Amino acid sequence: MNNHDNLVILGGRGMLGSDLAARLAQAGHNVTVRDLPECDITNTEHLHSALRDAHTVINCAAFTNVDLAEEQARKAHAVNATAVGAVGTIAGERGIRVVHISTDFVFDGRGATPWRETDAPNPLNVYGQTKLEGERLLQQSGAEHLIIRVEWSYGRHGANFISRLLDKARSGGELKIVEDQIGAPTWTSDMSRAIAALLQSRCRGLYHFANTGYTSRYAMALFLKQRLGLPNRIVPCLTGEFPVRAERPLNSRFDLARIQAELTYSIRPWQEALEDYLASDPPTG
Repeated sequence: MNNHDNLVILGGRGMLGSDLAARLAQAGHNVTVRDLPECDITNTEHLHSALRDAHTVINCAAFTNVDLAEEQARKAHAVNATAVGAVGTIAGERGIRVVHISTDFVFDGRGATPWRETDAPNPLNVYGQTKLEGERLLQQSGAEHLIIRVEWSYGRHGANFISRLLDKARSGGELKIVEDQIGAPTWTSDMSRAIAALLQSRCRGLYHFANTGYTSRYAMALFLKQRLGLPNRIVPCLTGEFPVRAERPLNSRFDLARIQAELTYSIRPWQEALEDYLASDPPTG
């Protein structure tokens, strides 16, 4: 990819899209950000307009409210599946490369073995099902594509585990945090660096990305309590104790061998990335 490519980021004002747009612009690329309300990816006319001068389109847009997706399955499918297929179709016709962001929720989370790109998906909820369908529609579209599954995202520009934890911490009460969900907290800044590197080397196909190492949500909360000096007592509990509409995968460990082989630097541990995130601009929730 040369620096004169026109890159269009759909969902470009979201948590990942914002960091990615900044990184790619800083590297000298021509970056155009598209997002609601002026660009609704379920509107084909909007897509045709958004991709008019694109060489590469990066789709960060998604219906990400996992519990709400159970109630609004049709809308989740329109955003996470049908629209992704439409992006692929338009891109295929125009010779545009597609980069699409997917999720660990395509897996059922059984066992403790890190998930590889070759493992069979088996989503537990509507969100995961629609994201998987989006992957498949893009793969079938004929467009040159790169799919990157990410997990446990946090960043400045959107709601995430950290911001929700801090919101709850303000009440002063104890915080019950699940200890049986295992994965890797991953900063959108680190995701952006990896995506930019894969773009540069014109990688294709499917990759998993996360910061390295694994932890539980509970242990992550203890890490944040210590670093941020939260006064709240943090109590471990099981996922089954929370009455949520959508079932969650318990094992979100990613095997990173495939993406690490493409990168010229070592993916850093989740603790180091989170320390940097907290130090760079202490979040307030």
